[in-house]
Amino acid sequence: MNLLSSLEKVKGVGPKVAEQFADAGLMTVDDLINFLPRAHEDFSHVTRIIDIAPGKATIKARCEKIATRPVRRGLRITTATLADDSGKLQAVWFNQPYRETQLKSGDEFYFSGEFEFNYNRYQLTNPSAELVSAMPVQTDRVLPIYRALKGLKTPLVRKILAELRPLITMLPETLPNDIIKSEKLLSRSEAILAMHFPKALEDVEKARERLAFEELFELLLASQLNRQDNSKLEGWHIPFNQLVVKQFVDQLPFKLTNAQRIAVWEIIQDFGRKVPMNRLLQGDVGSGKTVVAGIAARQAAHSGFQTALMAPTEILATQHAETLQKLLSPFDVSVGLLTGSVKGMARKELYQAIKTGNVDVVVGTHALIQETVQFARLGFVVIDEQHRFGVAQRQELLKKSAHMPHLLAMTATPIPRSLALTVYGELDISILNELPAGRKPIKTKIWSPNSRAQLYELVDAEIGAGRQAYVICTLIDNNPDNELKSVQTEYKKLQNSVFKHRRIGLLHGKLKSDEKDAVMRQFADGQLDILVSTTVVEVGVDVPNATVMLIEDADRFGLSQLHQLRGRVGRSIHQSYCYLITSTSAKPSVRLKEVEKSNDGFYLAEVDLRLRGPGEIYGRSQHGALNLQIATLADTRLIARAQHQARAFVESDKNLLEYKQLAMRVQHYQRLTTLN
Repeated sequence: MNLLSSLEKVKGVGPKVAEQFADAGLMTVDDLINFLPRAHEDFSHVTRIIDIAPGKATIKARCEKIATRPVRRGLRITTATLADDSGKLQAVWFNQPYRETQLKSGDEFYFSGEFEFNYNRYQLTNPSAELVSAMPVQTDRVLPIYRALKGLKTPLVRKILAELRPLITMLPETLPNDIIKSEKLLSRSEAILAMHFPKALEDVEKARERLAFEELFELLLASQLNRQDNSKLEGWHIPFNQLVVKQFVDQLPFKLTNAQRIAVWEIIQDFGRKVPMNRLLQGDVGSGKTVVAGIAARQAAHSGFQTALMAPTEILATQHAETLQKLLSPFDVSVGLLTGSVKGMARKELYQAIKTGNVDVVVGTHALIQETVQFARLGFVVIDEQHRFGVAQRQELLKKSAHMPHLLAMTATPIPRSLALTVYGELDISILNELPAGRKPIKTKIWSPNSRAQLYELVDAEIGAGRQAYVICTLIDNNPDNELKSVQTEYKKLQNSVFKHRRIGLLHGKLKSDEKDAVMRQFADGQLDILVSTTVVEVGVDVPNATVMLIEDADRFGLSQLHQLRGRVGRSIHQSYCYLITSTSAKPSVRLKEVEKSNDGFYLAEVDLRLRGPGEIYGRSQHGALNLQIATLADTRLIARAQHQARAFVESDKNLLEYKQLAMRVQHYQRLTTLN
């Protein structure tokens, strides 16, 4: 047997068990060995019920009574009375009705969970339950808990892995020996053994350090190699013309922030080099990224180069085109807009103008990457909200130039330094962390749904003062499986009751493109007082007169998404407000409290990374491909160590191909994270 052997060759795996593993995506011995535990439970310290104290606790008990009841749609609560020879306590599980069948046998179980005060009493919350008689002897009672993929049960995984233990002791090394030695890491086989068969929690920590280091090292080495490859490319030379830039800046109706000035200078310097620019411009909501891109586009046009700006939505593309048109038209720089709404003869004429170079700046959606779009001399590419585009889509746009064009990726989602170092390691980064002069910090407050009437009075007073408001809901239509507010229902309710004297619009993703644009245009032109919408307004819509952002079921949104939504207001000299209404009157989450206390997107991005992982920030599709099982991108110390070793590896004479498995992982990340 070897790592590529089918699991059916392992003792104890018949056709039925093999099918269970296959459903969970585990086909080979290697798949199962690398199916690492999601957690470890320490059953070595058992407390008698009479001695239990608040906090993490493990007891050995029988279940005397158990029942499950529906509380509301989508939520079932299972409660049980657990007893040992010293006393009894209550346990509760949320949406785990199978516990009834599991615990009714009367057998003894180890229960491990948080003993805490909830619903007016102390109880064990969502404890794990391990049958005492089935406790594996070889683990010293520190047990691995595996993800229940497609119903795969942890005891089965443990049983089959026990058969593979001899093979795990002989796993080949994947990191260079000098790195293992200098970083004082376990070998790969020692780490995998400690994850599946830990003797103590300290073993698990050492194993996690080794495996997390390896994952980060692979990712960072890929970034270093991408940077090395980028340095060999030849790009367009766009010389700096001080007078052109000065004239542009002087005609702006506002003063640039210092952060904008620095970003512009960094881009202009990149333009003058032979190597194509590969830069990420990250700015908090409302920090003025489009103006920075506009100055660079003006410089490019003066040297005879075209600029392409690709945005993820038609609304955002239209807004960018309008902004750039205002900024660039005084200098005879022409701006074209290419989206799905541009049809017939107008589309053909725009294609021709792009091909002949009669359009200097082309703003568009995915329509820009169609084969029919041909540029005369594309020198500068701007990709807004770049994490919403796949690698292939970005590359299709870059291919439309004879040389590699200069690339500026823009994002309004501030990216934590640790994530930028790893996922975007080959990029130079410019940061806009200042808001334009005259802007007031947005006042944010969490509201209980029970106080909605009082809140509506505040919103109505703001509208009475001539301002406008957003109301954001999670769903488009009512869903019988949950009680979240739908945008359709909320629109009708507000229109027929509390705000029947106000003009209300409805916006959601199921509307046709021209319908969305019409509603947004009405709101922007002040023809609507309230816009009831889904998160389709999250990015890019700029309505300076809107000063209220009311978010229903705010606890169901990601932290960075809440910050993005809040950024739709606060775009003028008027005081703005963000109201976060929770879905229940329960205590607000850590996430909501962080949004309430801070307007700093960079701080909130760090919190979001710590709480939720890189998915929200990096983009879900790319995050899935990252496949980090152990490493957390919030661990800046480990990232720094892996970064140091990745640089040393690239600068040494080592041949990556001598490390076969490492080379495969690094090449995967190179394809995944590169922007060009």
